[in-house]
Order: sequence, then C-alpha cells, then structure tokens
Amino acid sequence: MKSESIIQMKSYSFSVRIVKLYQYLNKEHKEYTLAKQLLRCGTSIGANVEEASGGQSKRDFLSKLSIAYKEARETRYWLRILKDTGYINNNMFISLFNDCEELLKILSKIQKTIKINLDKT
Repeated sequence: MKSESIIQMKSYSFSVRIVKLYQYLNKEHKEYTLAKQLLRCGTSIGANVEEASGGQSKRDFLSKLSIAYKEARETRYWLRILKDTGYINNNMFISLFNDCEELLKILSKIQKTIKINLDKT
C-alpha cells in the first residue's frame, strides 16, 4: 500500500478539525447555516486531494487539486466570518486559519509544479 502524501495527511487532519468545529458550533451556538457551509468546503479539500491522488492523468490530477484550492479559499472566508461574528474565539480562528493557509500554500506549489511539467510535454 502506498503511503499518504503530506497534502493527504494534512488535508485529512484539517477535515477532522473542521468536523469538530461543526459539532461545536451546532452544540454550543445552535449555529447551523454557517457551520454547514464551513463543513462542506472544509472537508471537500481533503476529498478532492484524495480524488486527485487517483487521477487518471496529470490534467485530471491538476483539476482536482484546483478544486481543493478553491475549497480552501472558501473555507478561509467562512473562518473569517465565524471569527468576526463571535462564533469562534481568536485562538480557535488563528489555529484553523494558519492550517488553512498552509494547505493553500502546499496546493498552490503542487499546482505550479504540475503546470510546469505539463507545459514541457
């Protein structure tokens, strides 16, 4: 069995944290709408990374990673909304936001590398 890549591990761990935040928002704040938006995009990052790892071609791989990147940007938006509306405190926000930023940087770097390799062919 092939071991998971760094992006697979990090996006999976981030998804677990997003699910826990979703549970917290539902239980402690009875917040369902914003929490559901965050849950969808926050867990979609890892799901698309997983799909990319089974891509049929480099272009398919790149397409799935591009979707993961967009979902990470959306997640970053919802985290900011939750912080600025008082649903999560600054410490929760900073920790999740920094992890999201790290995912964005990794995804961006992978996309650039793949694009360069595709341009050479």
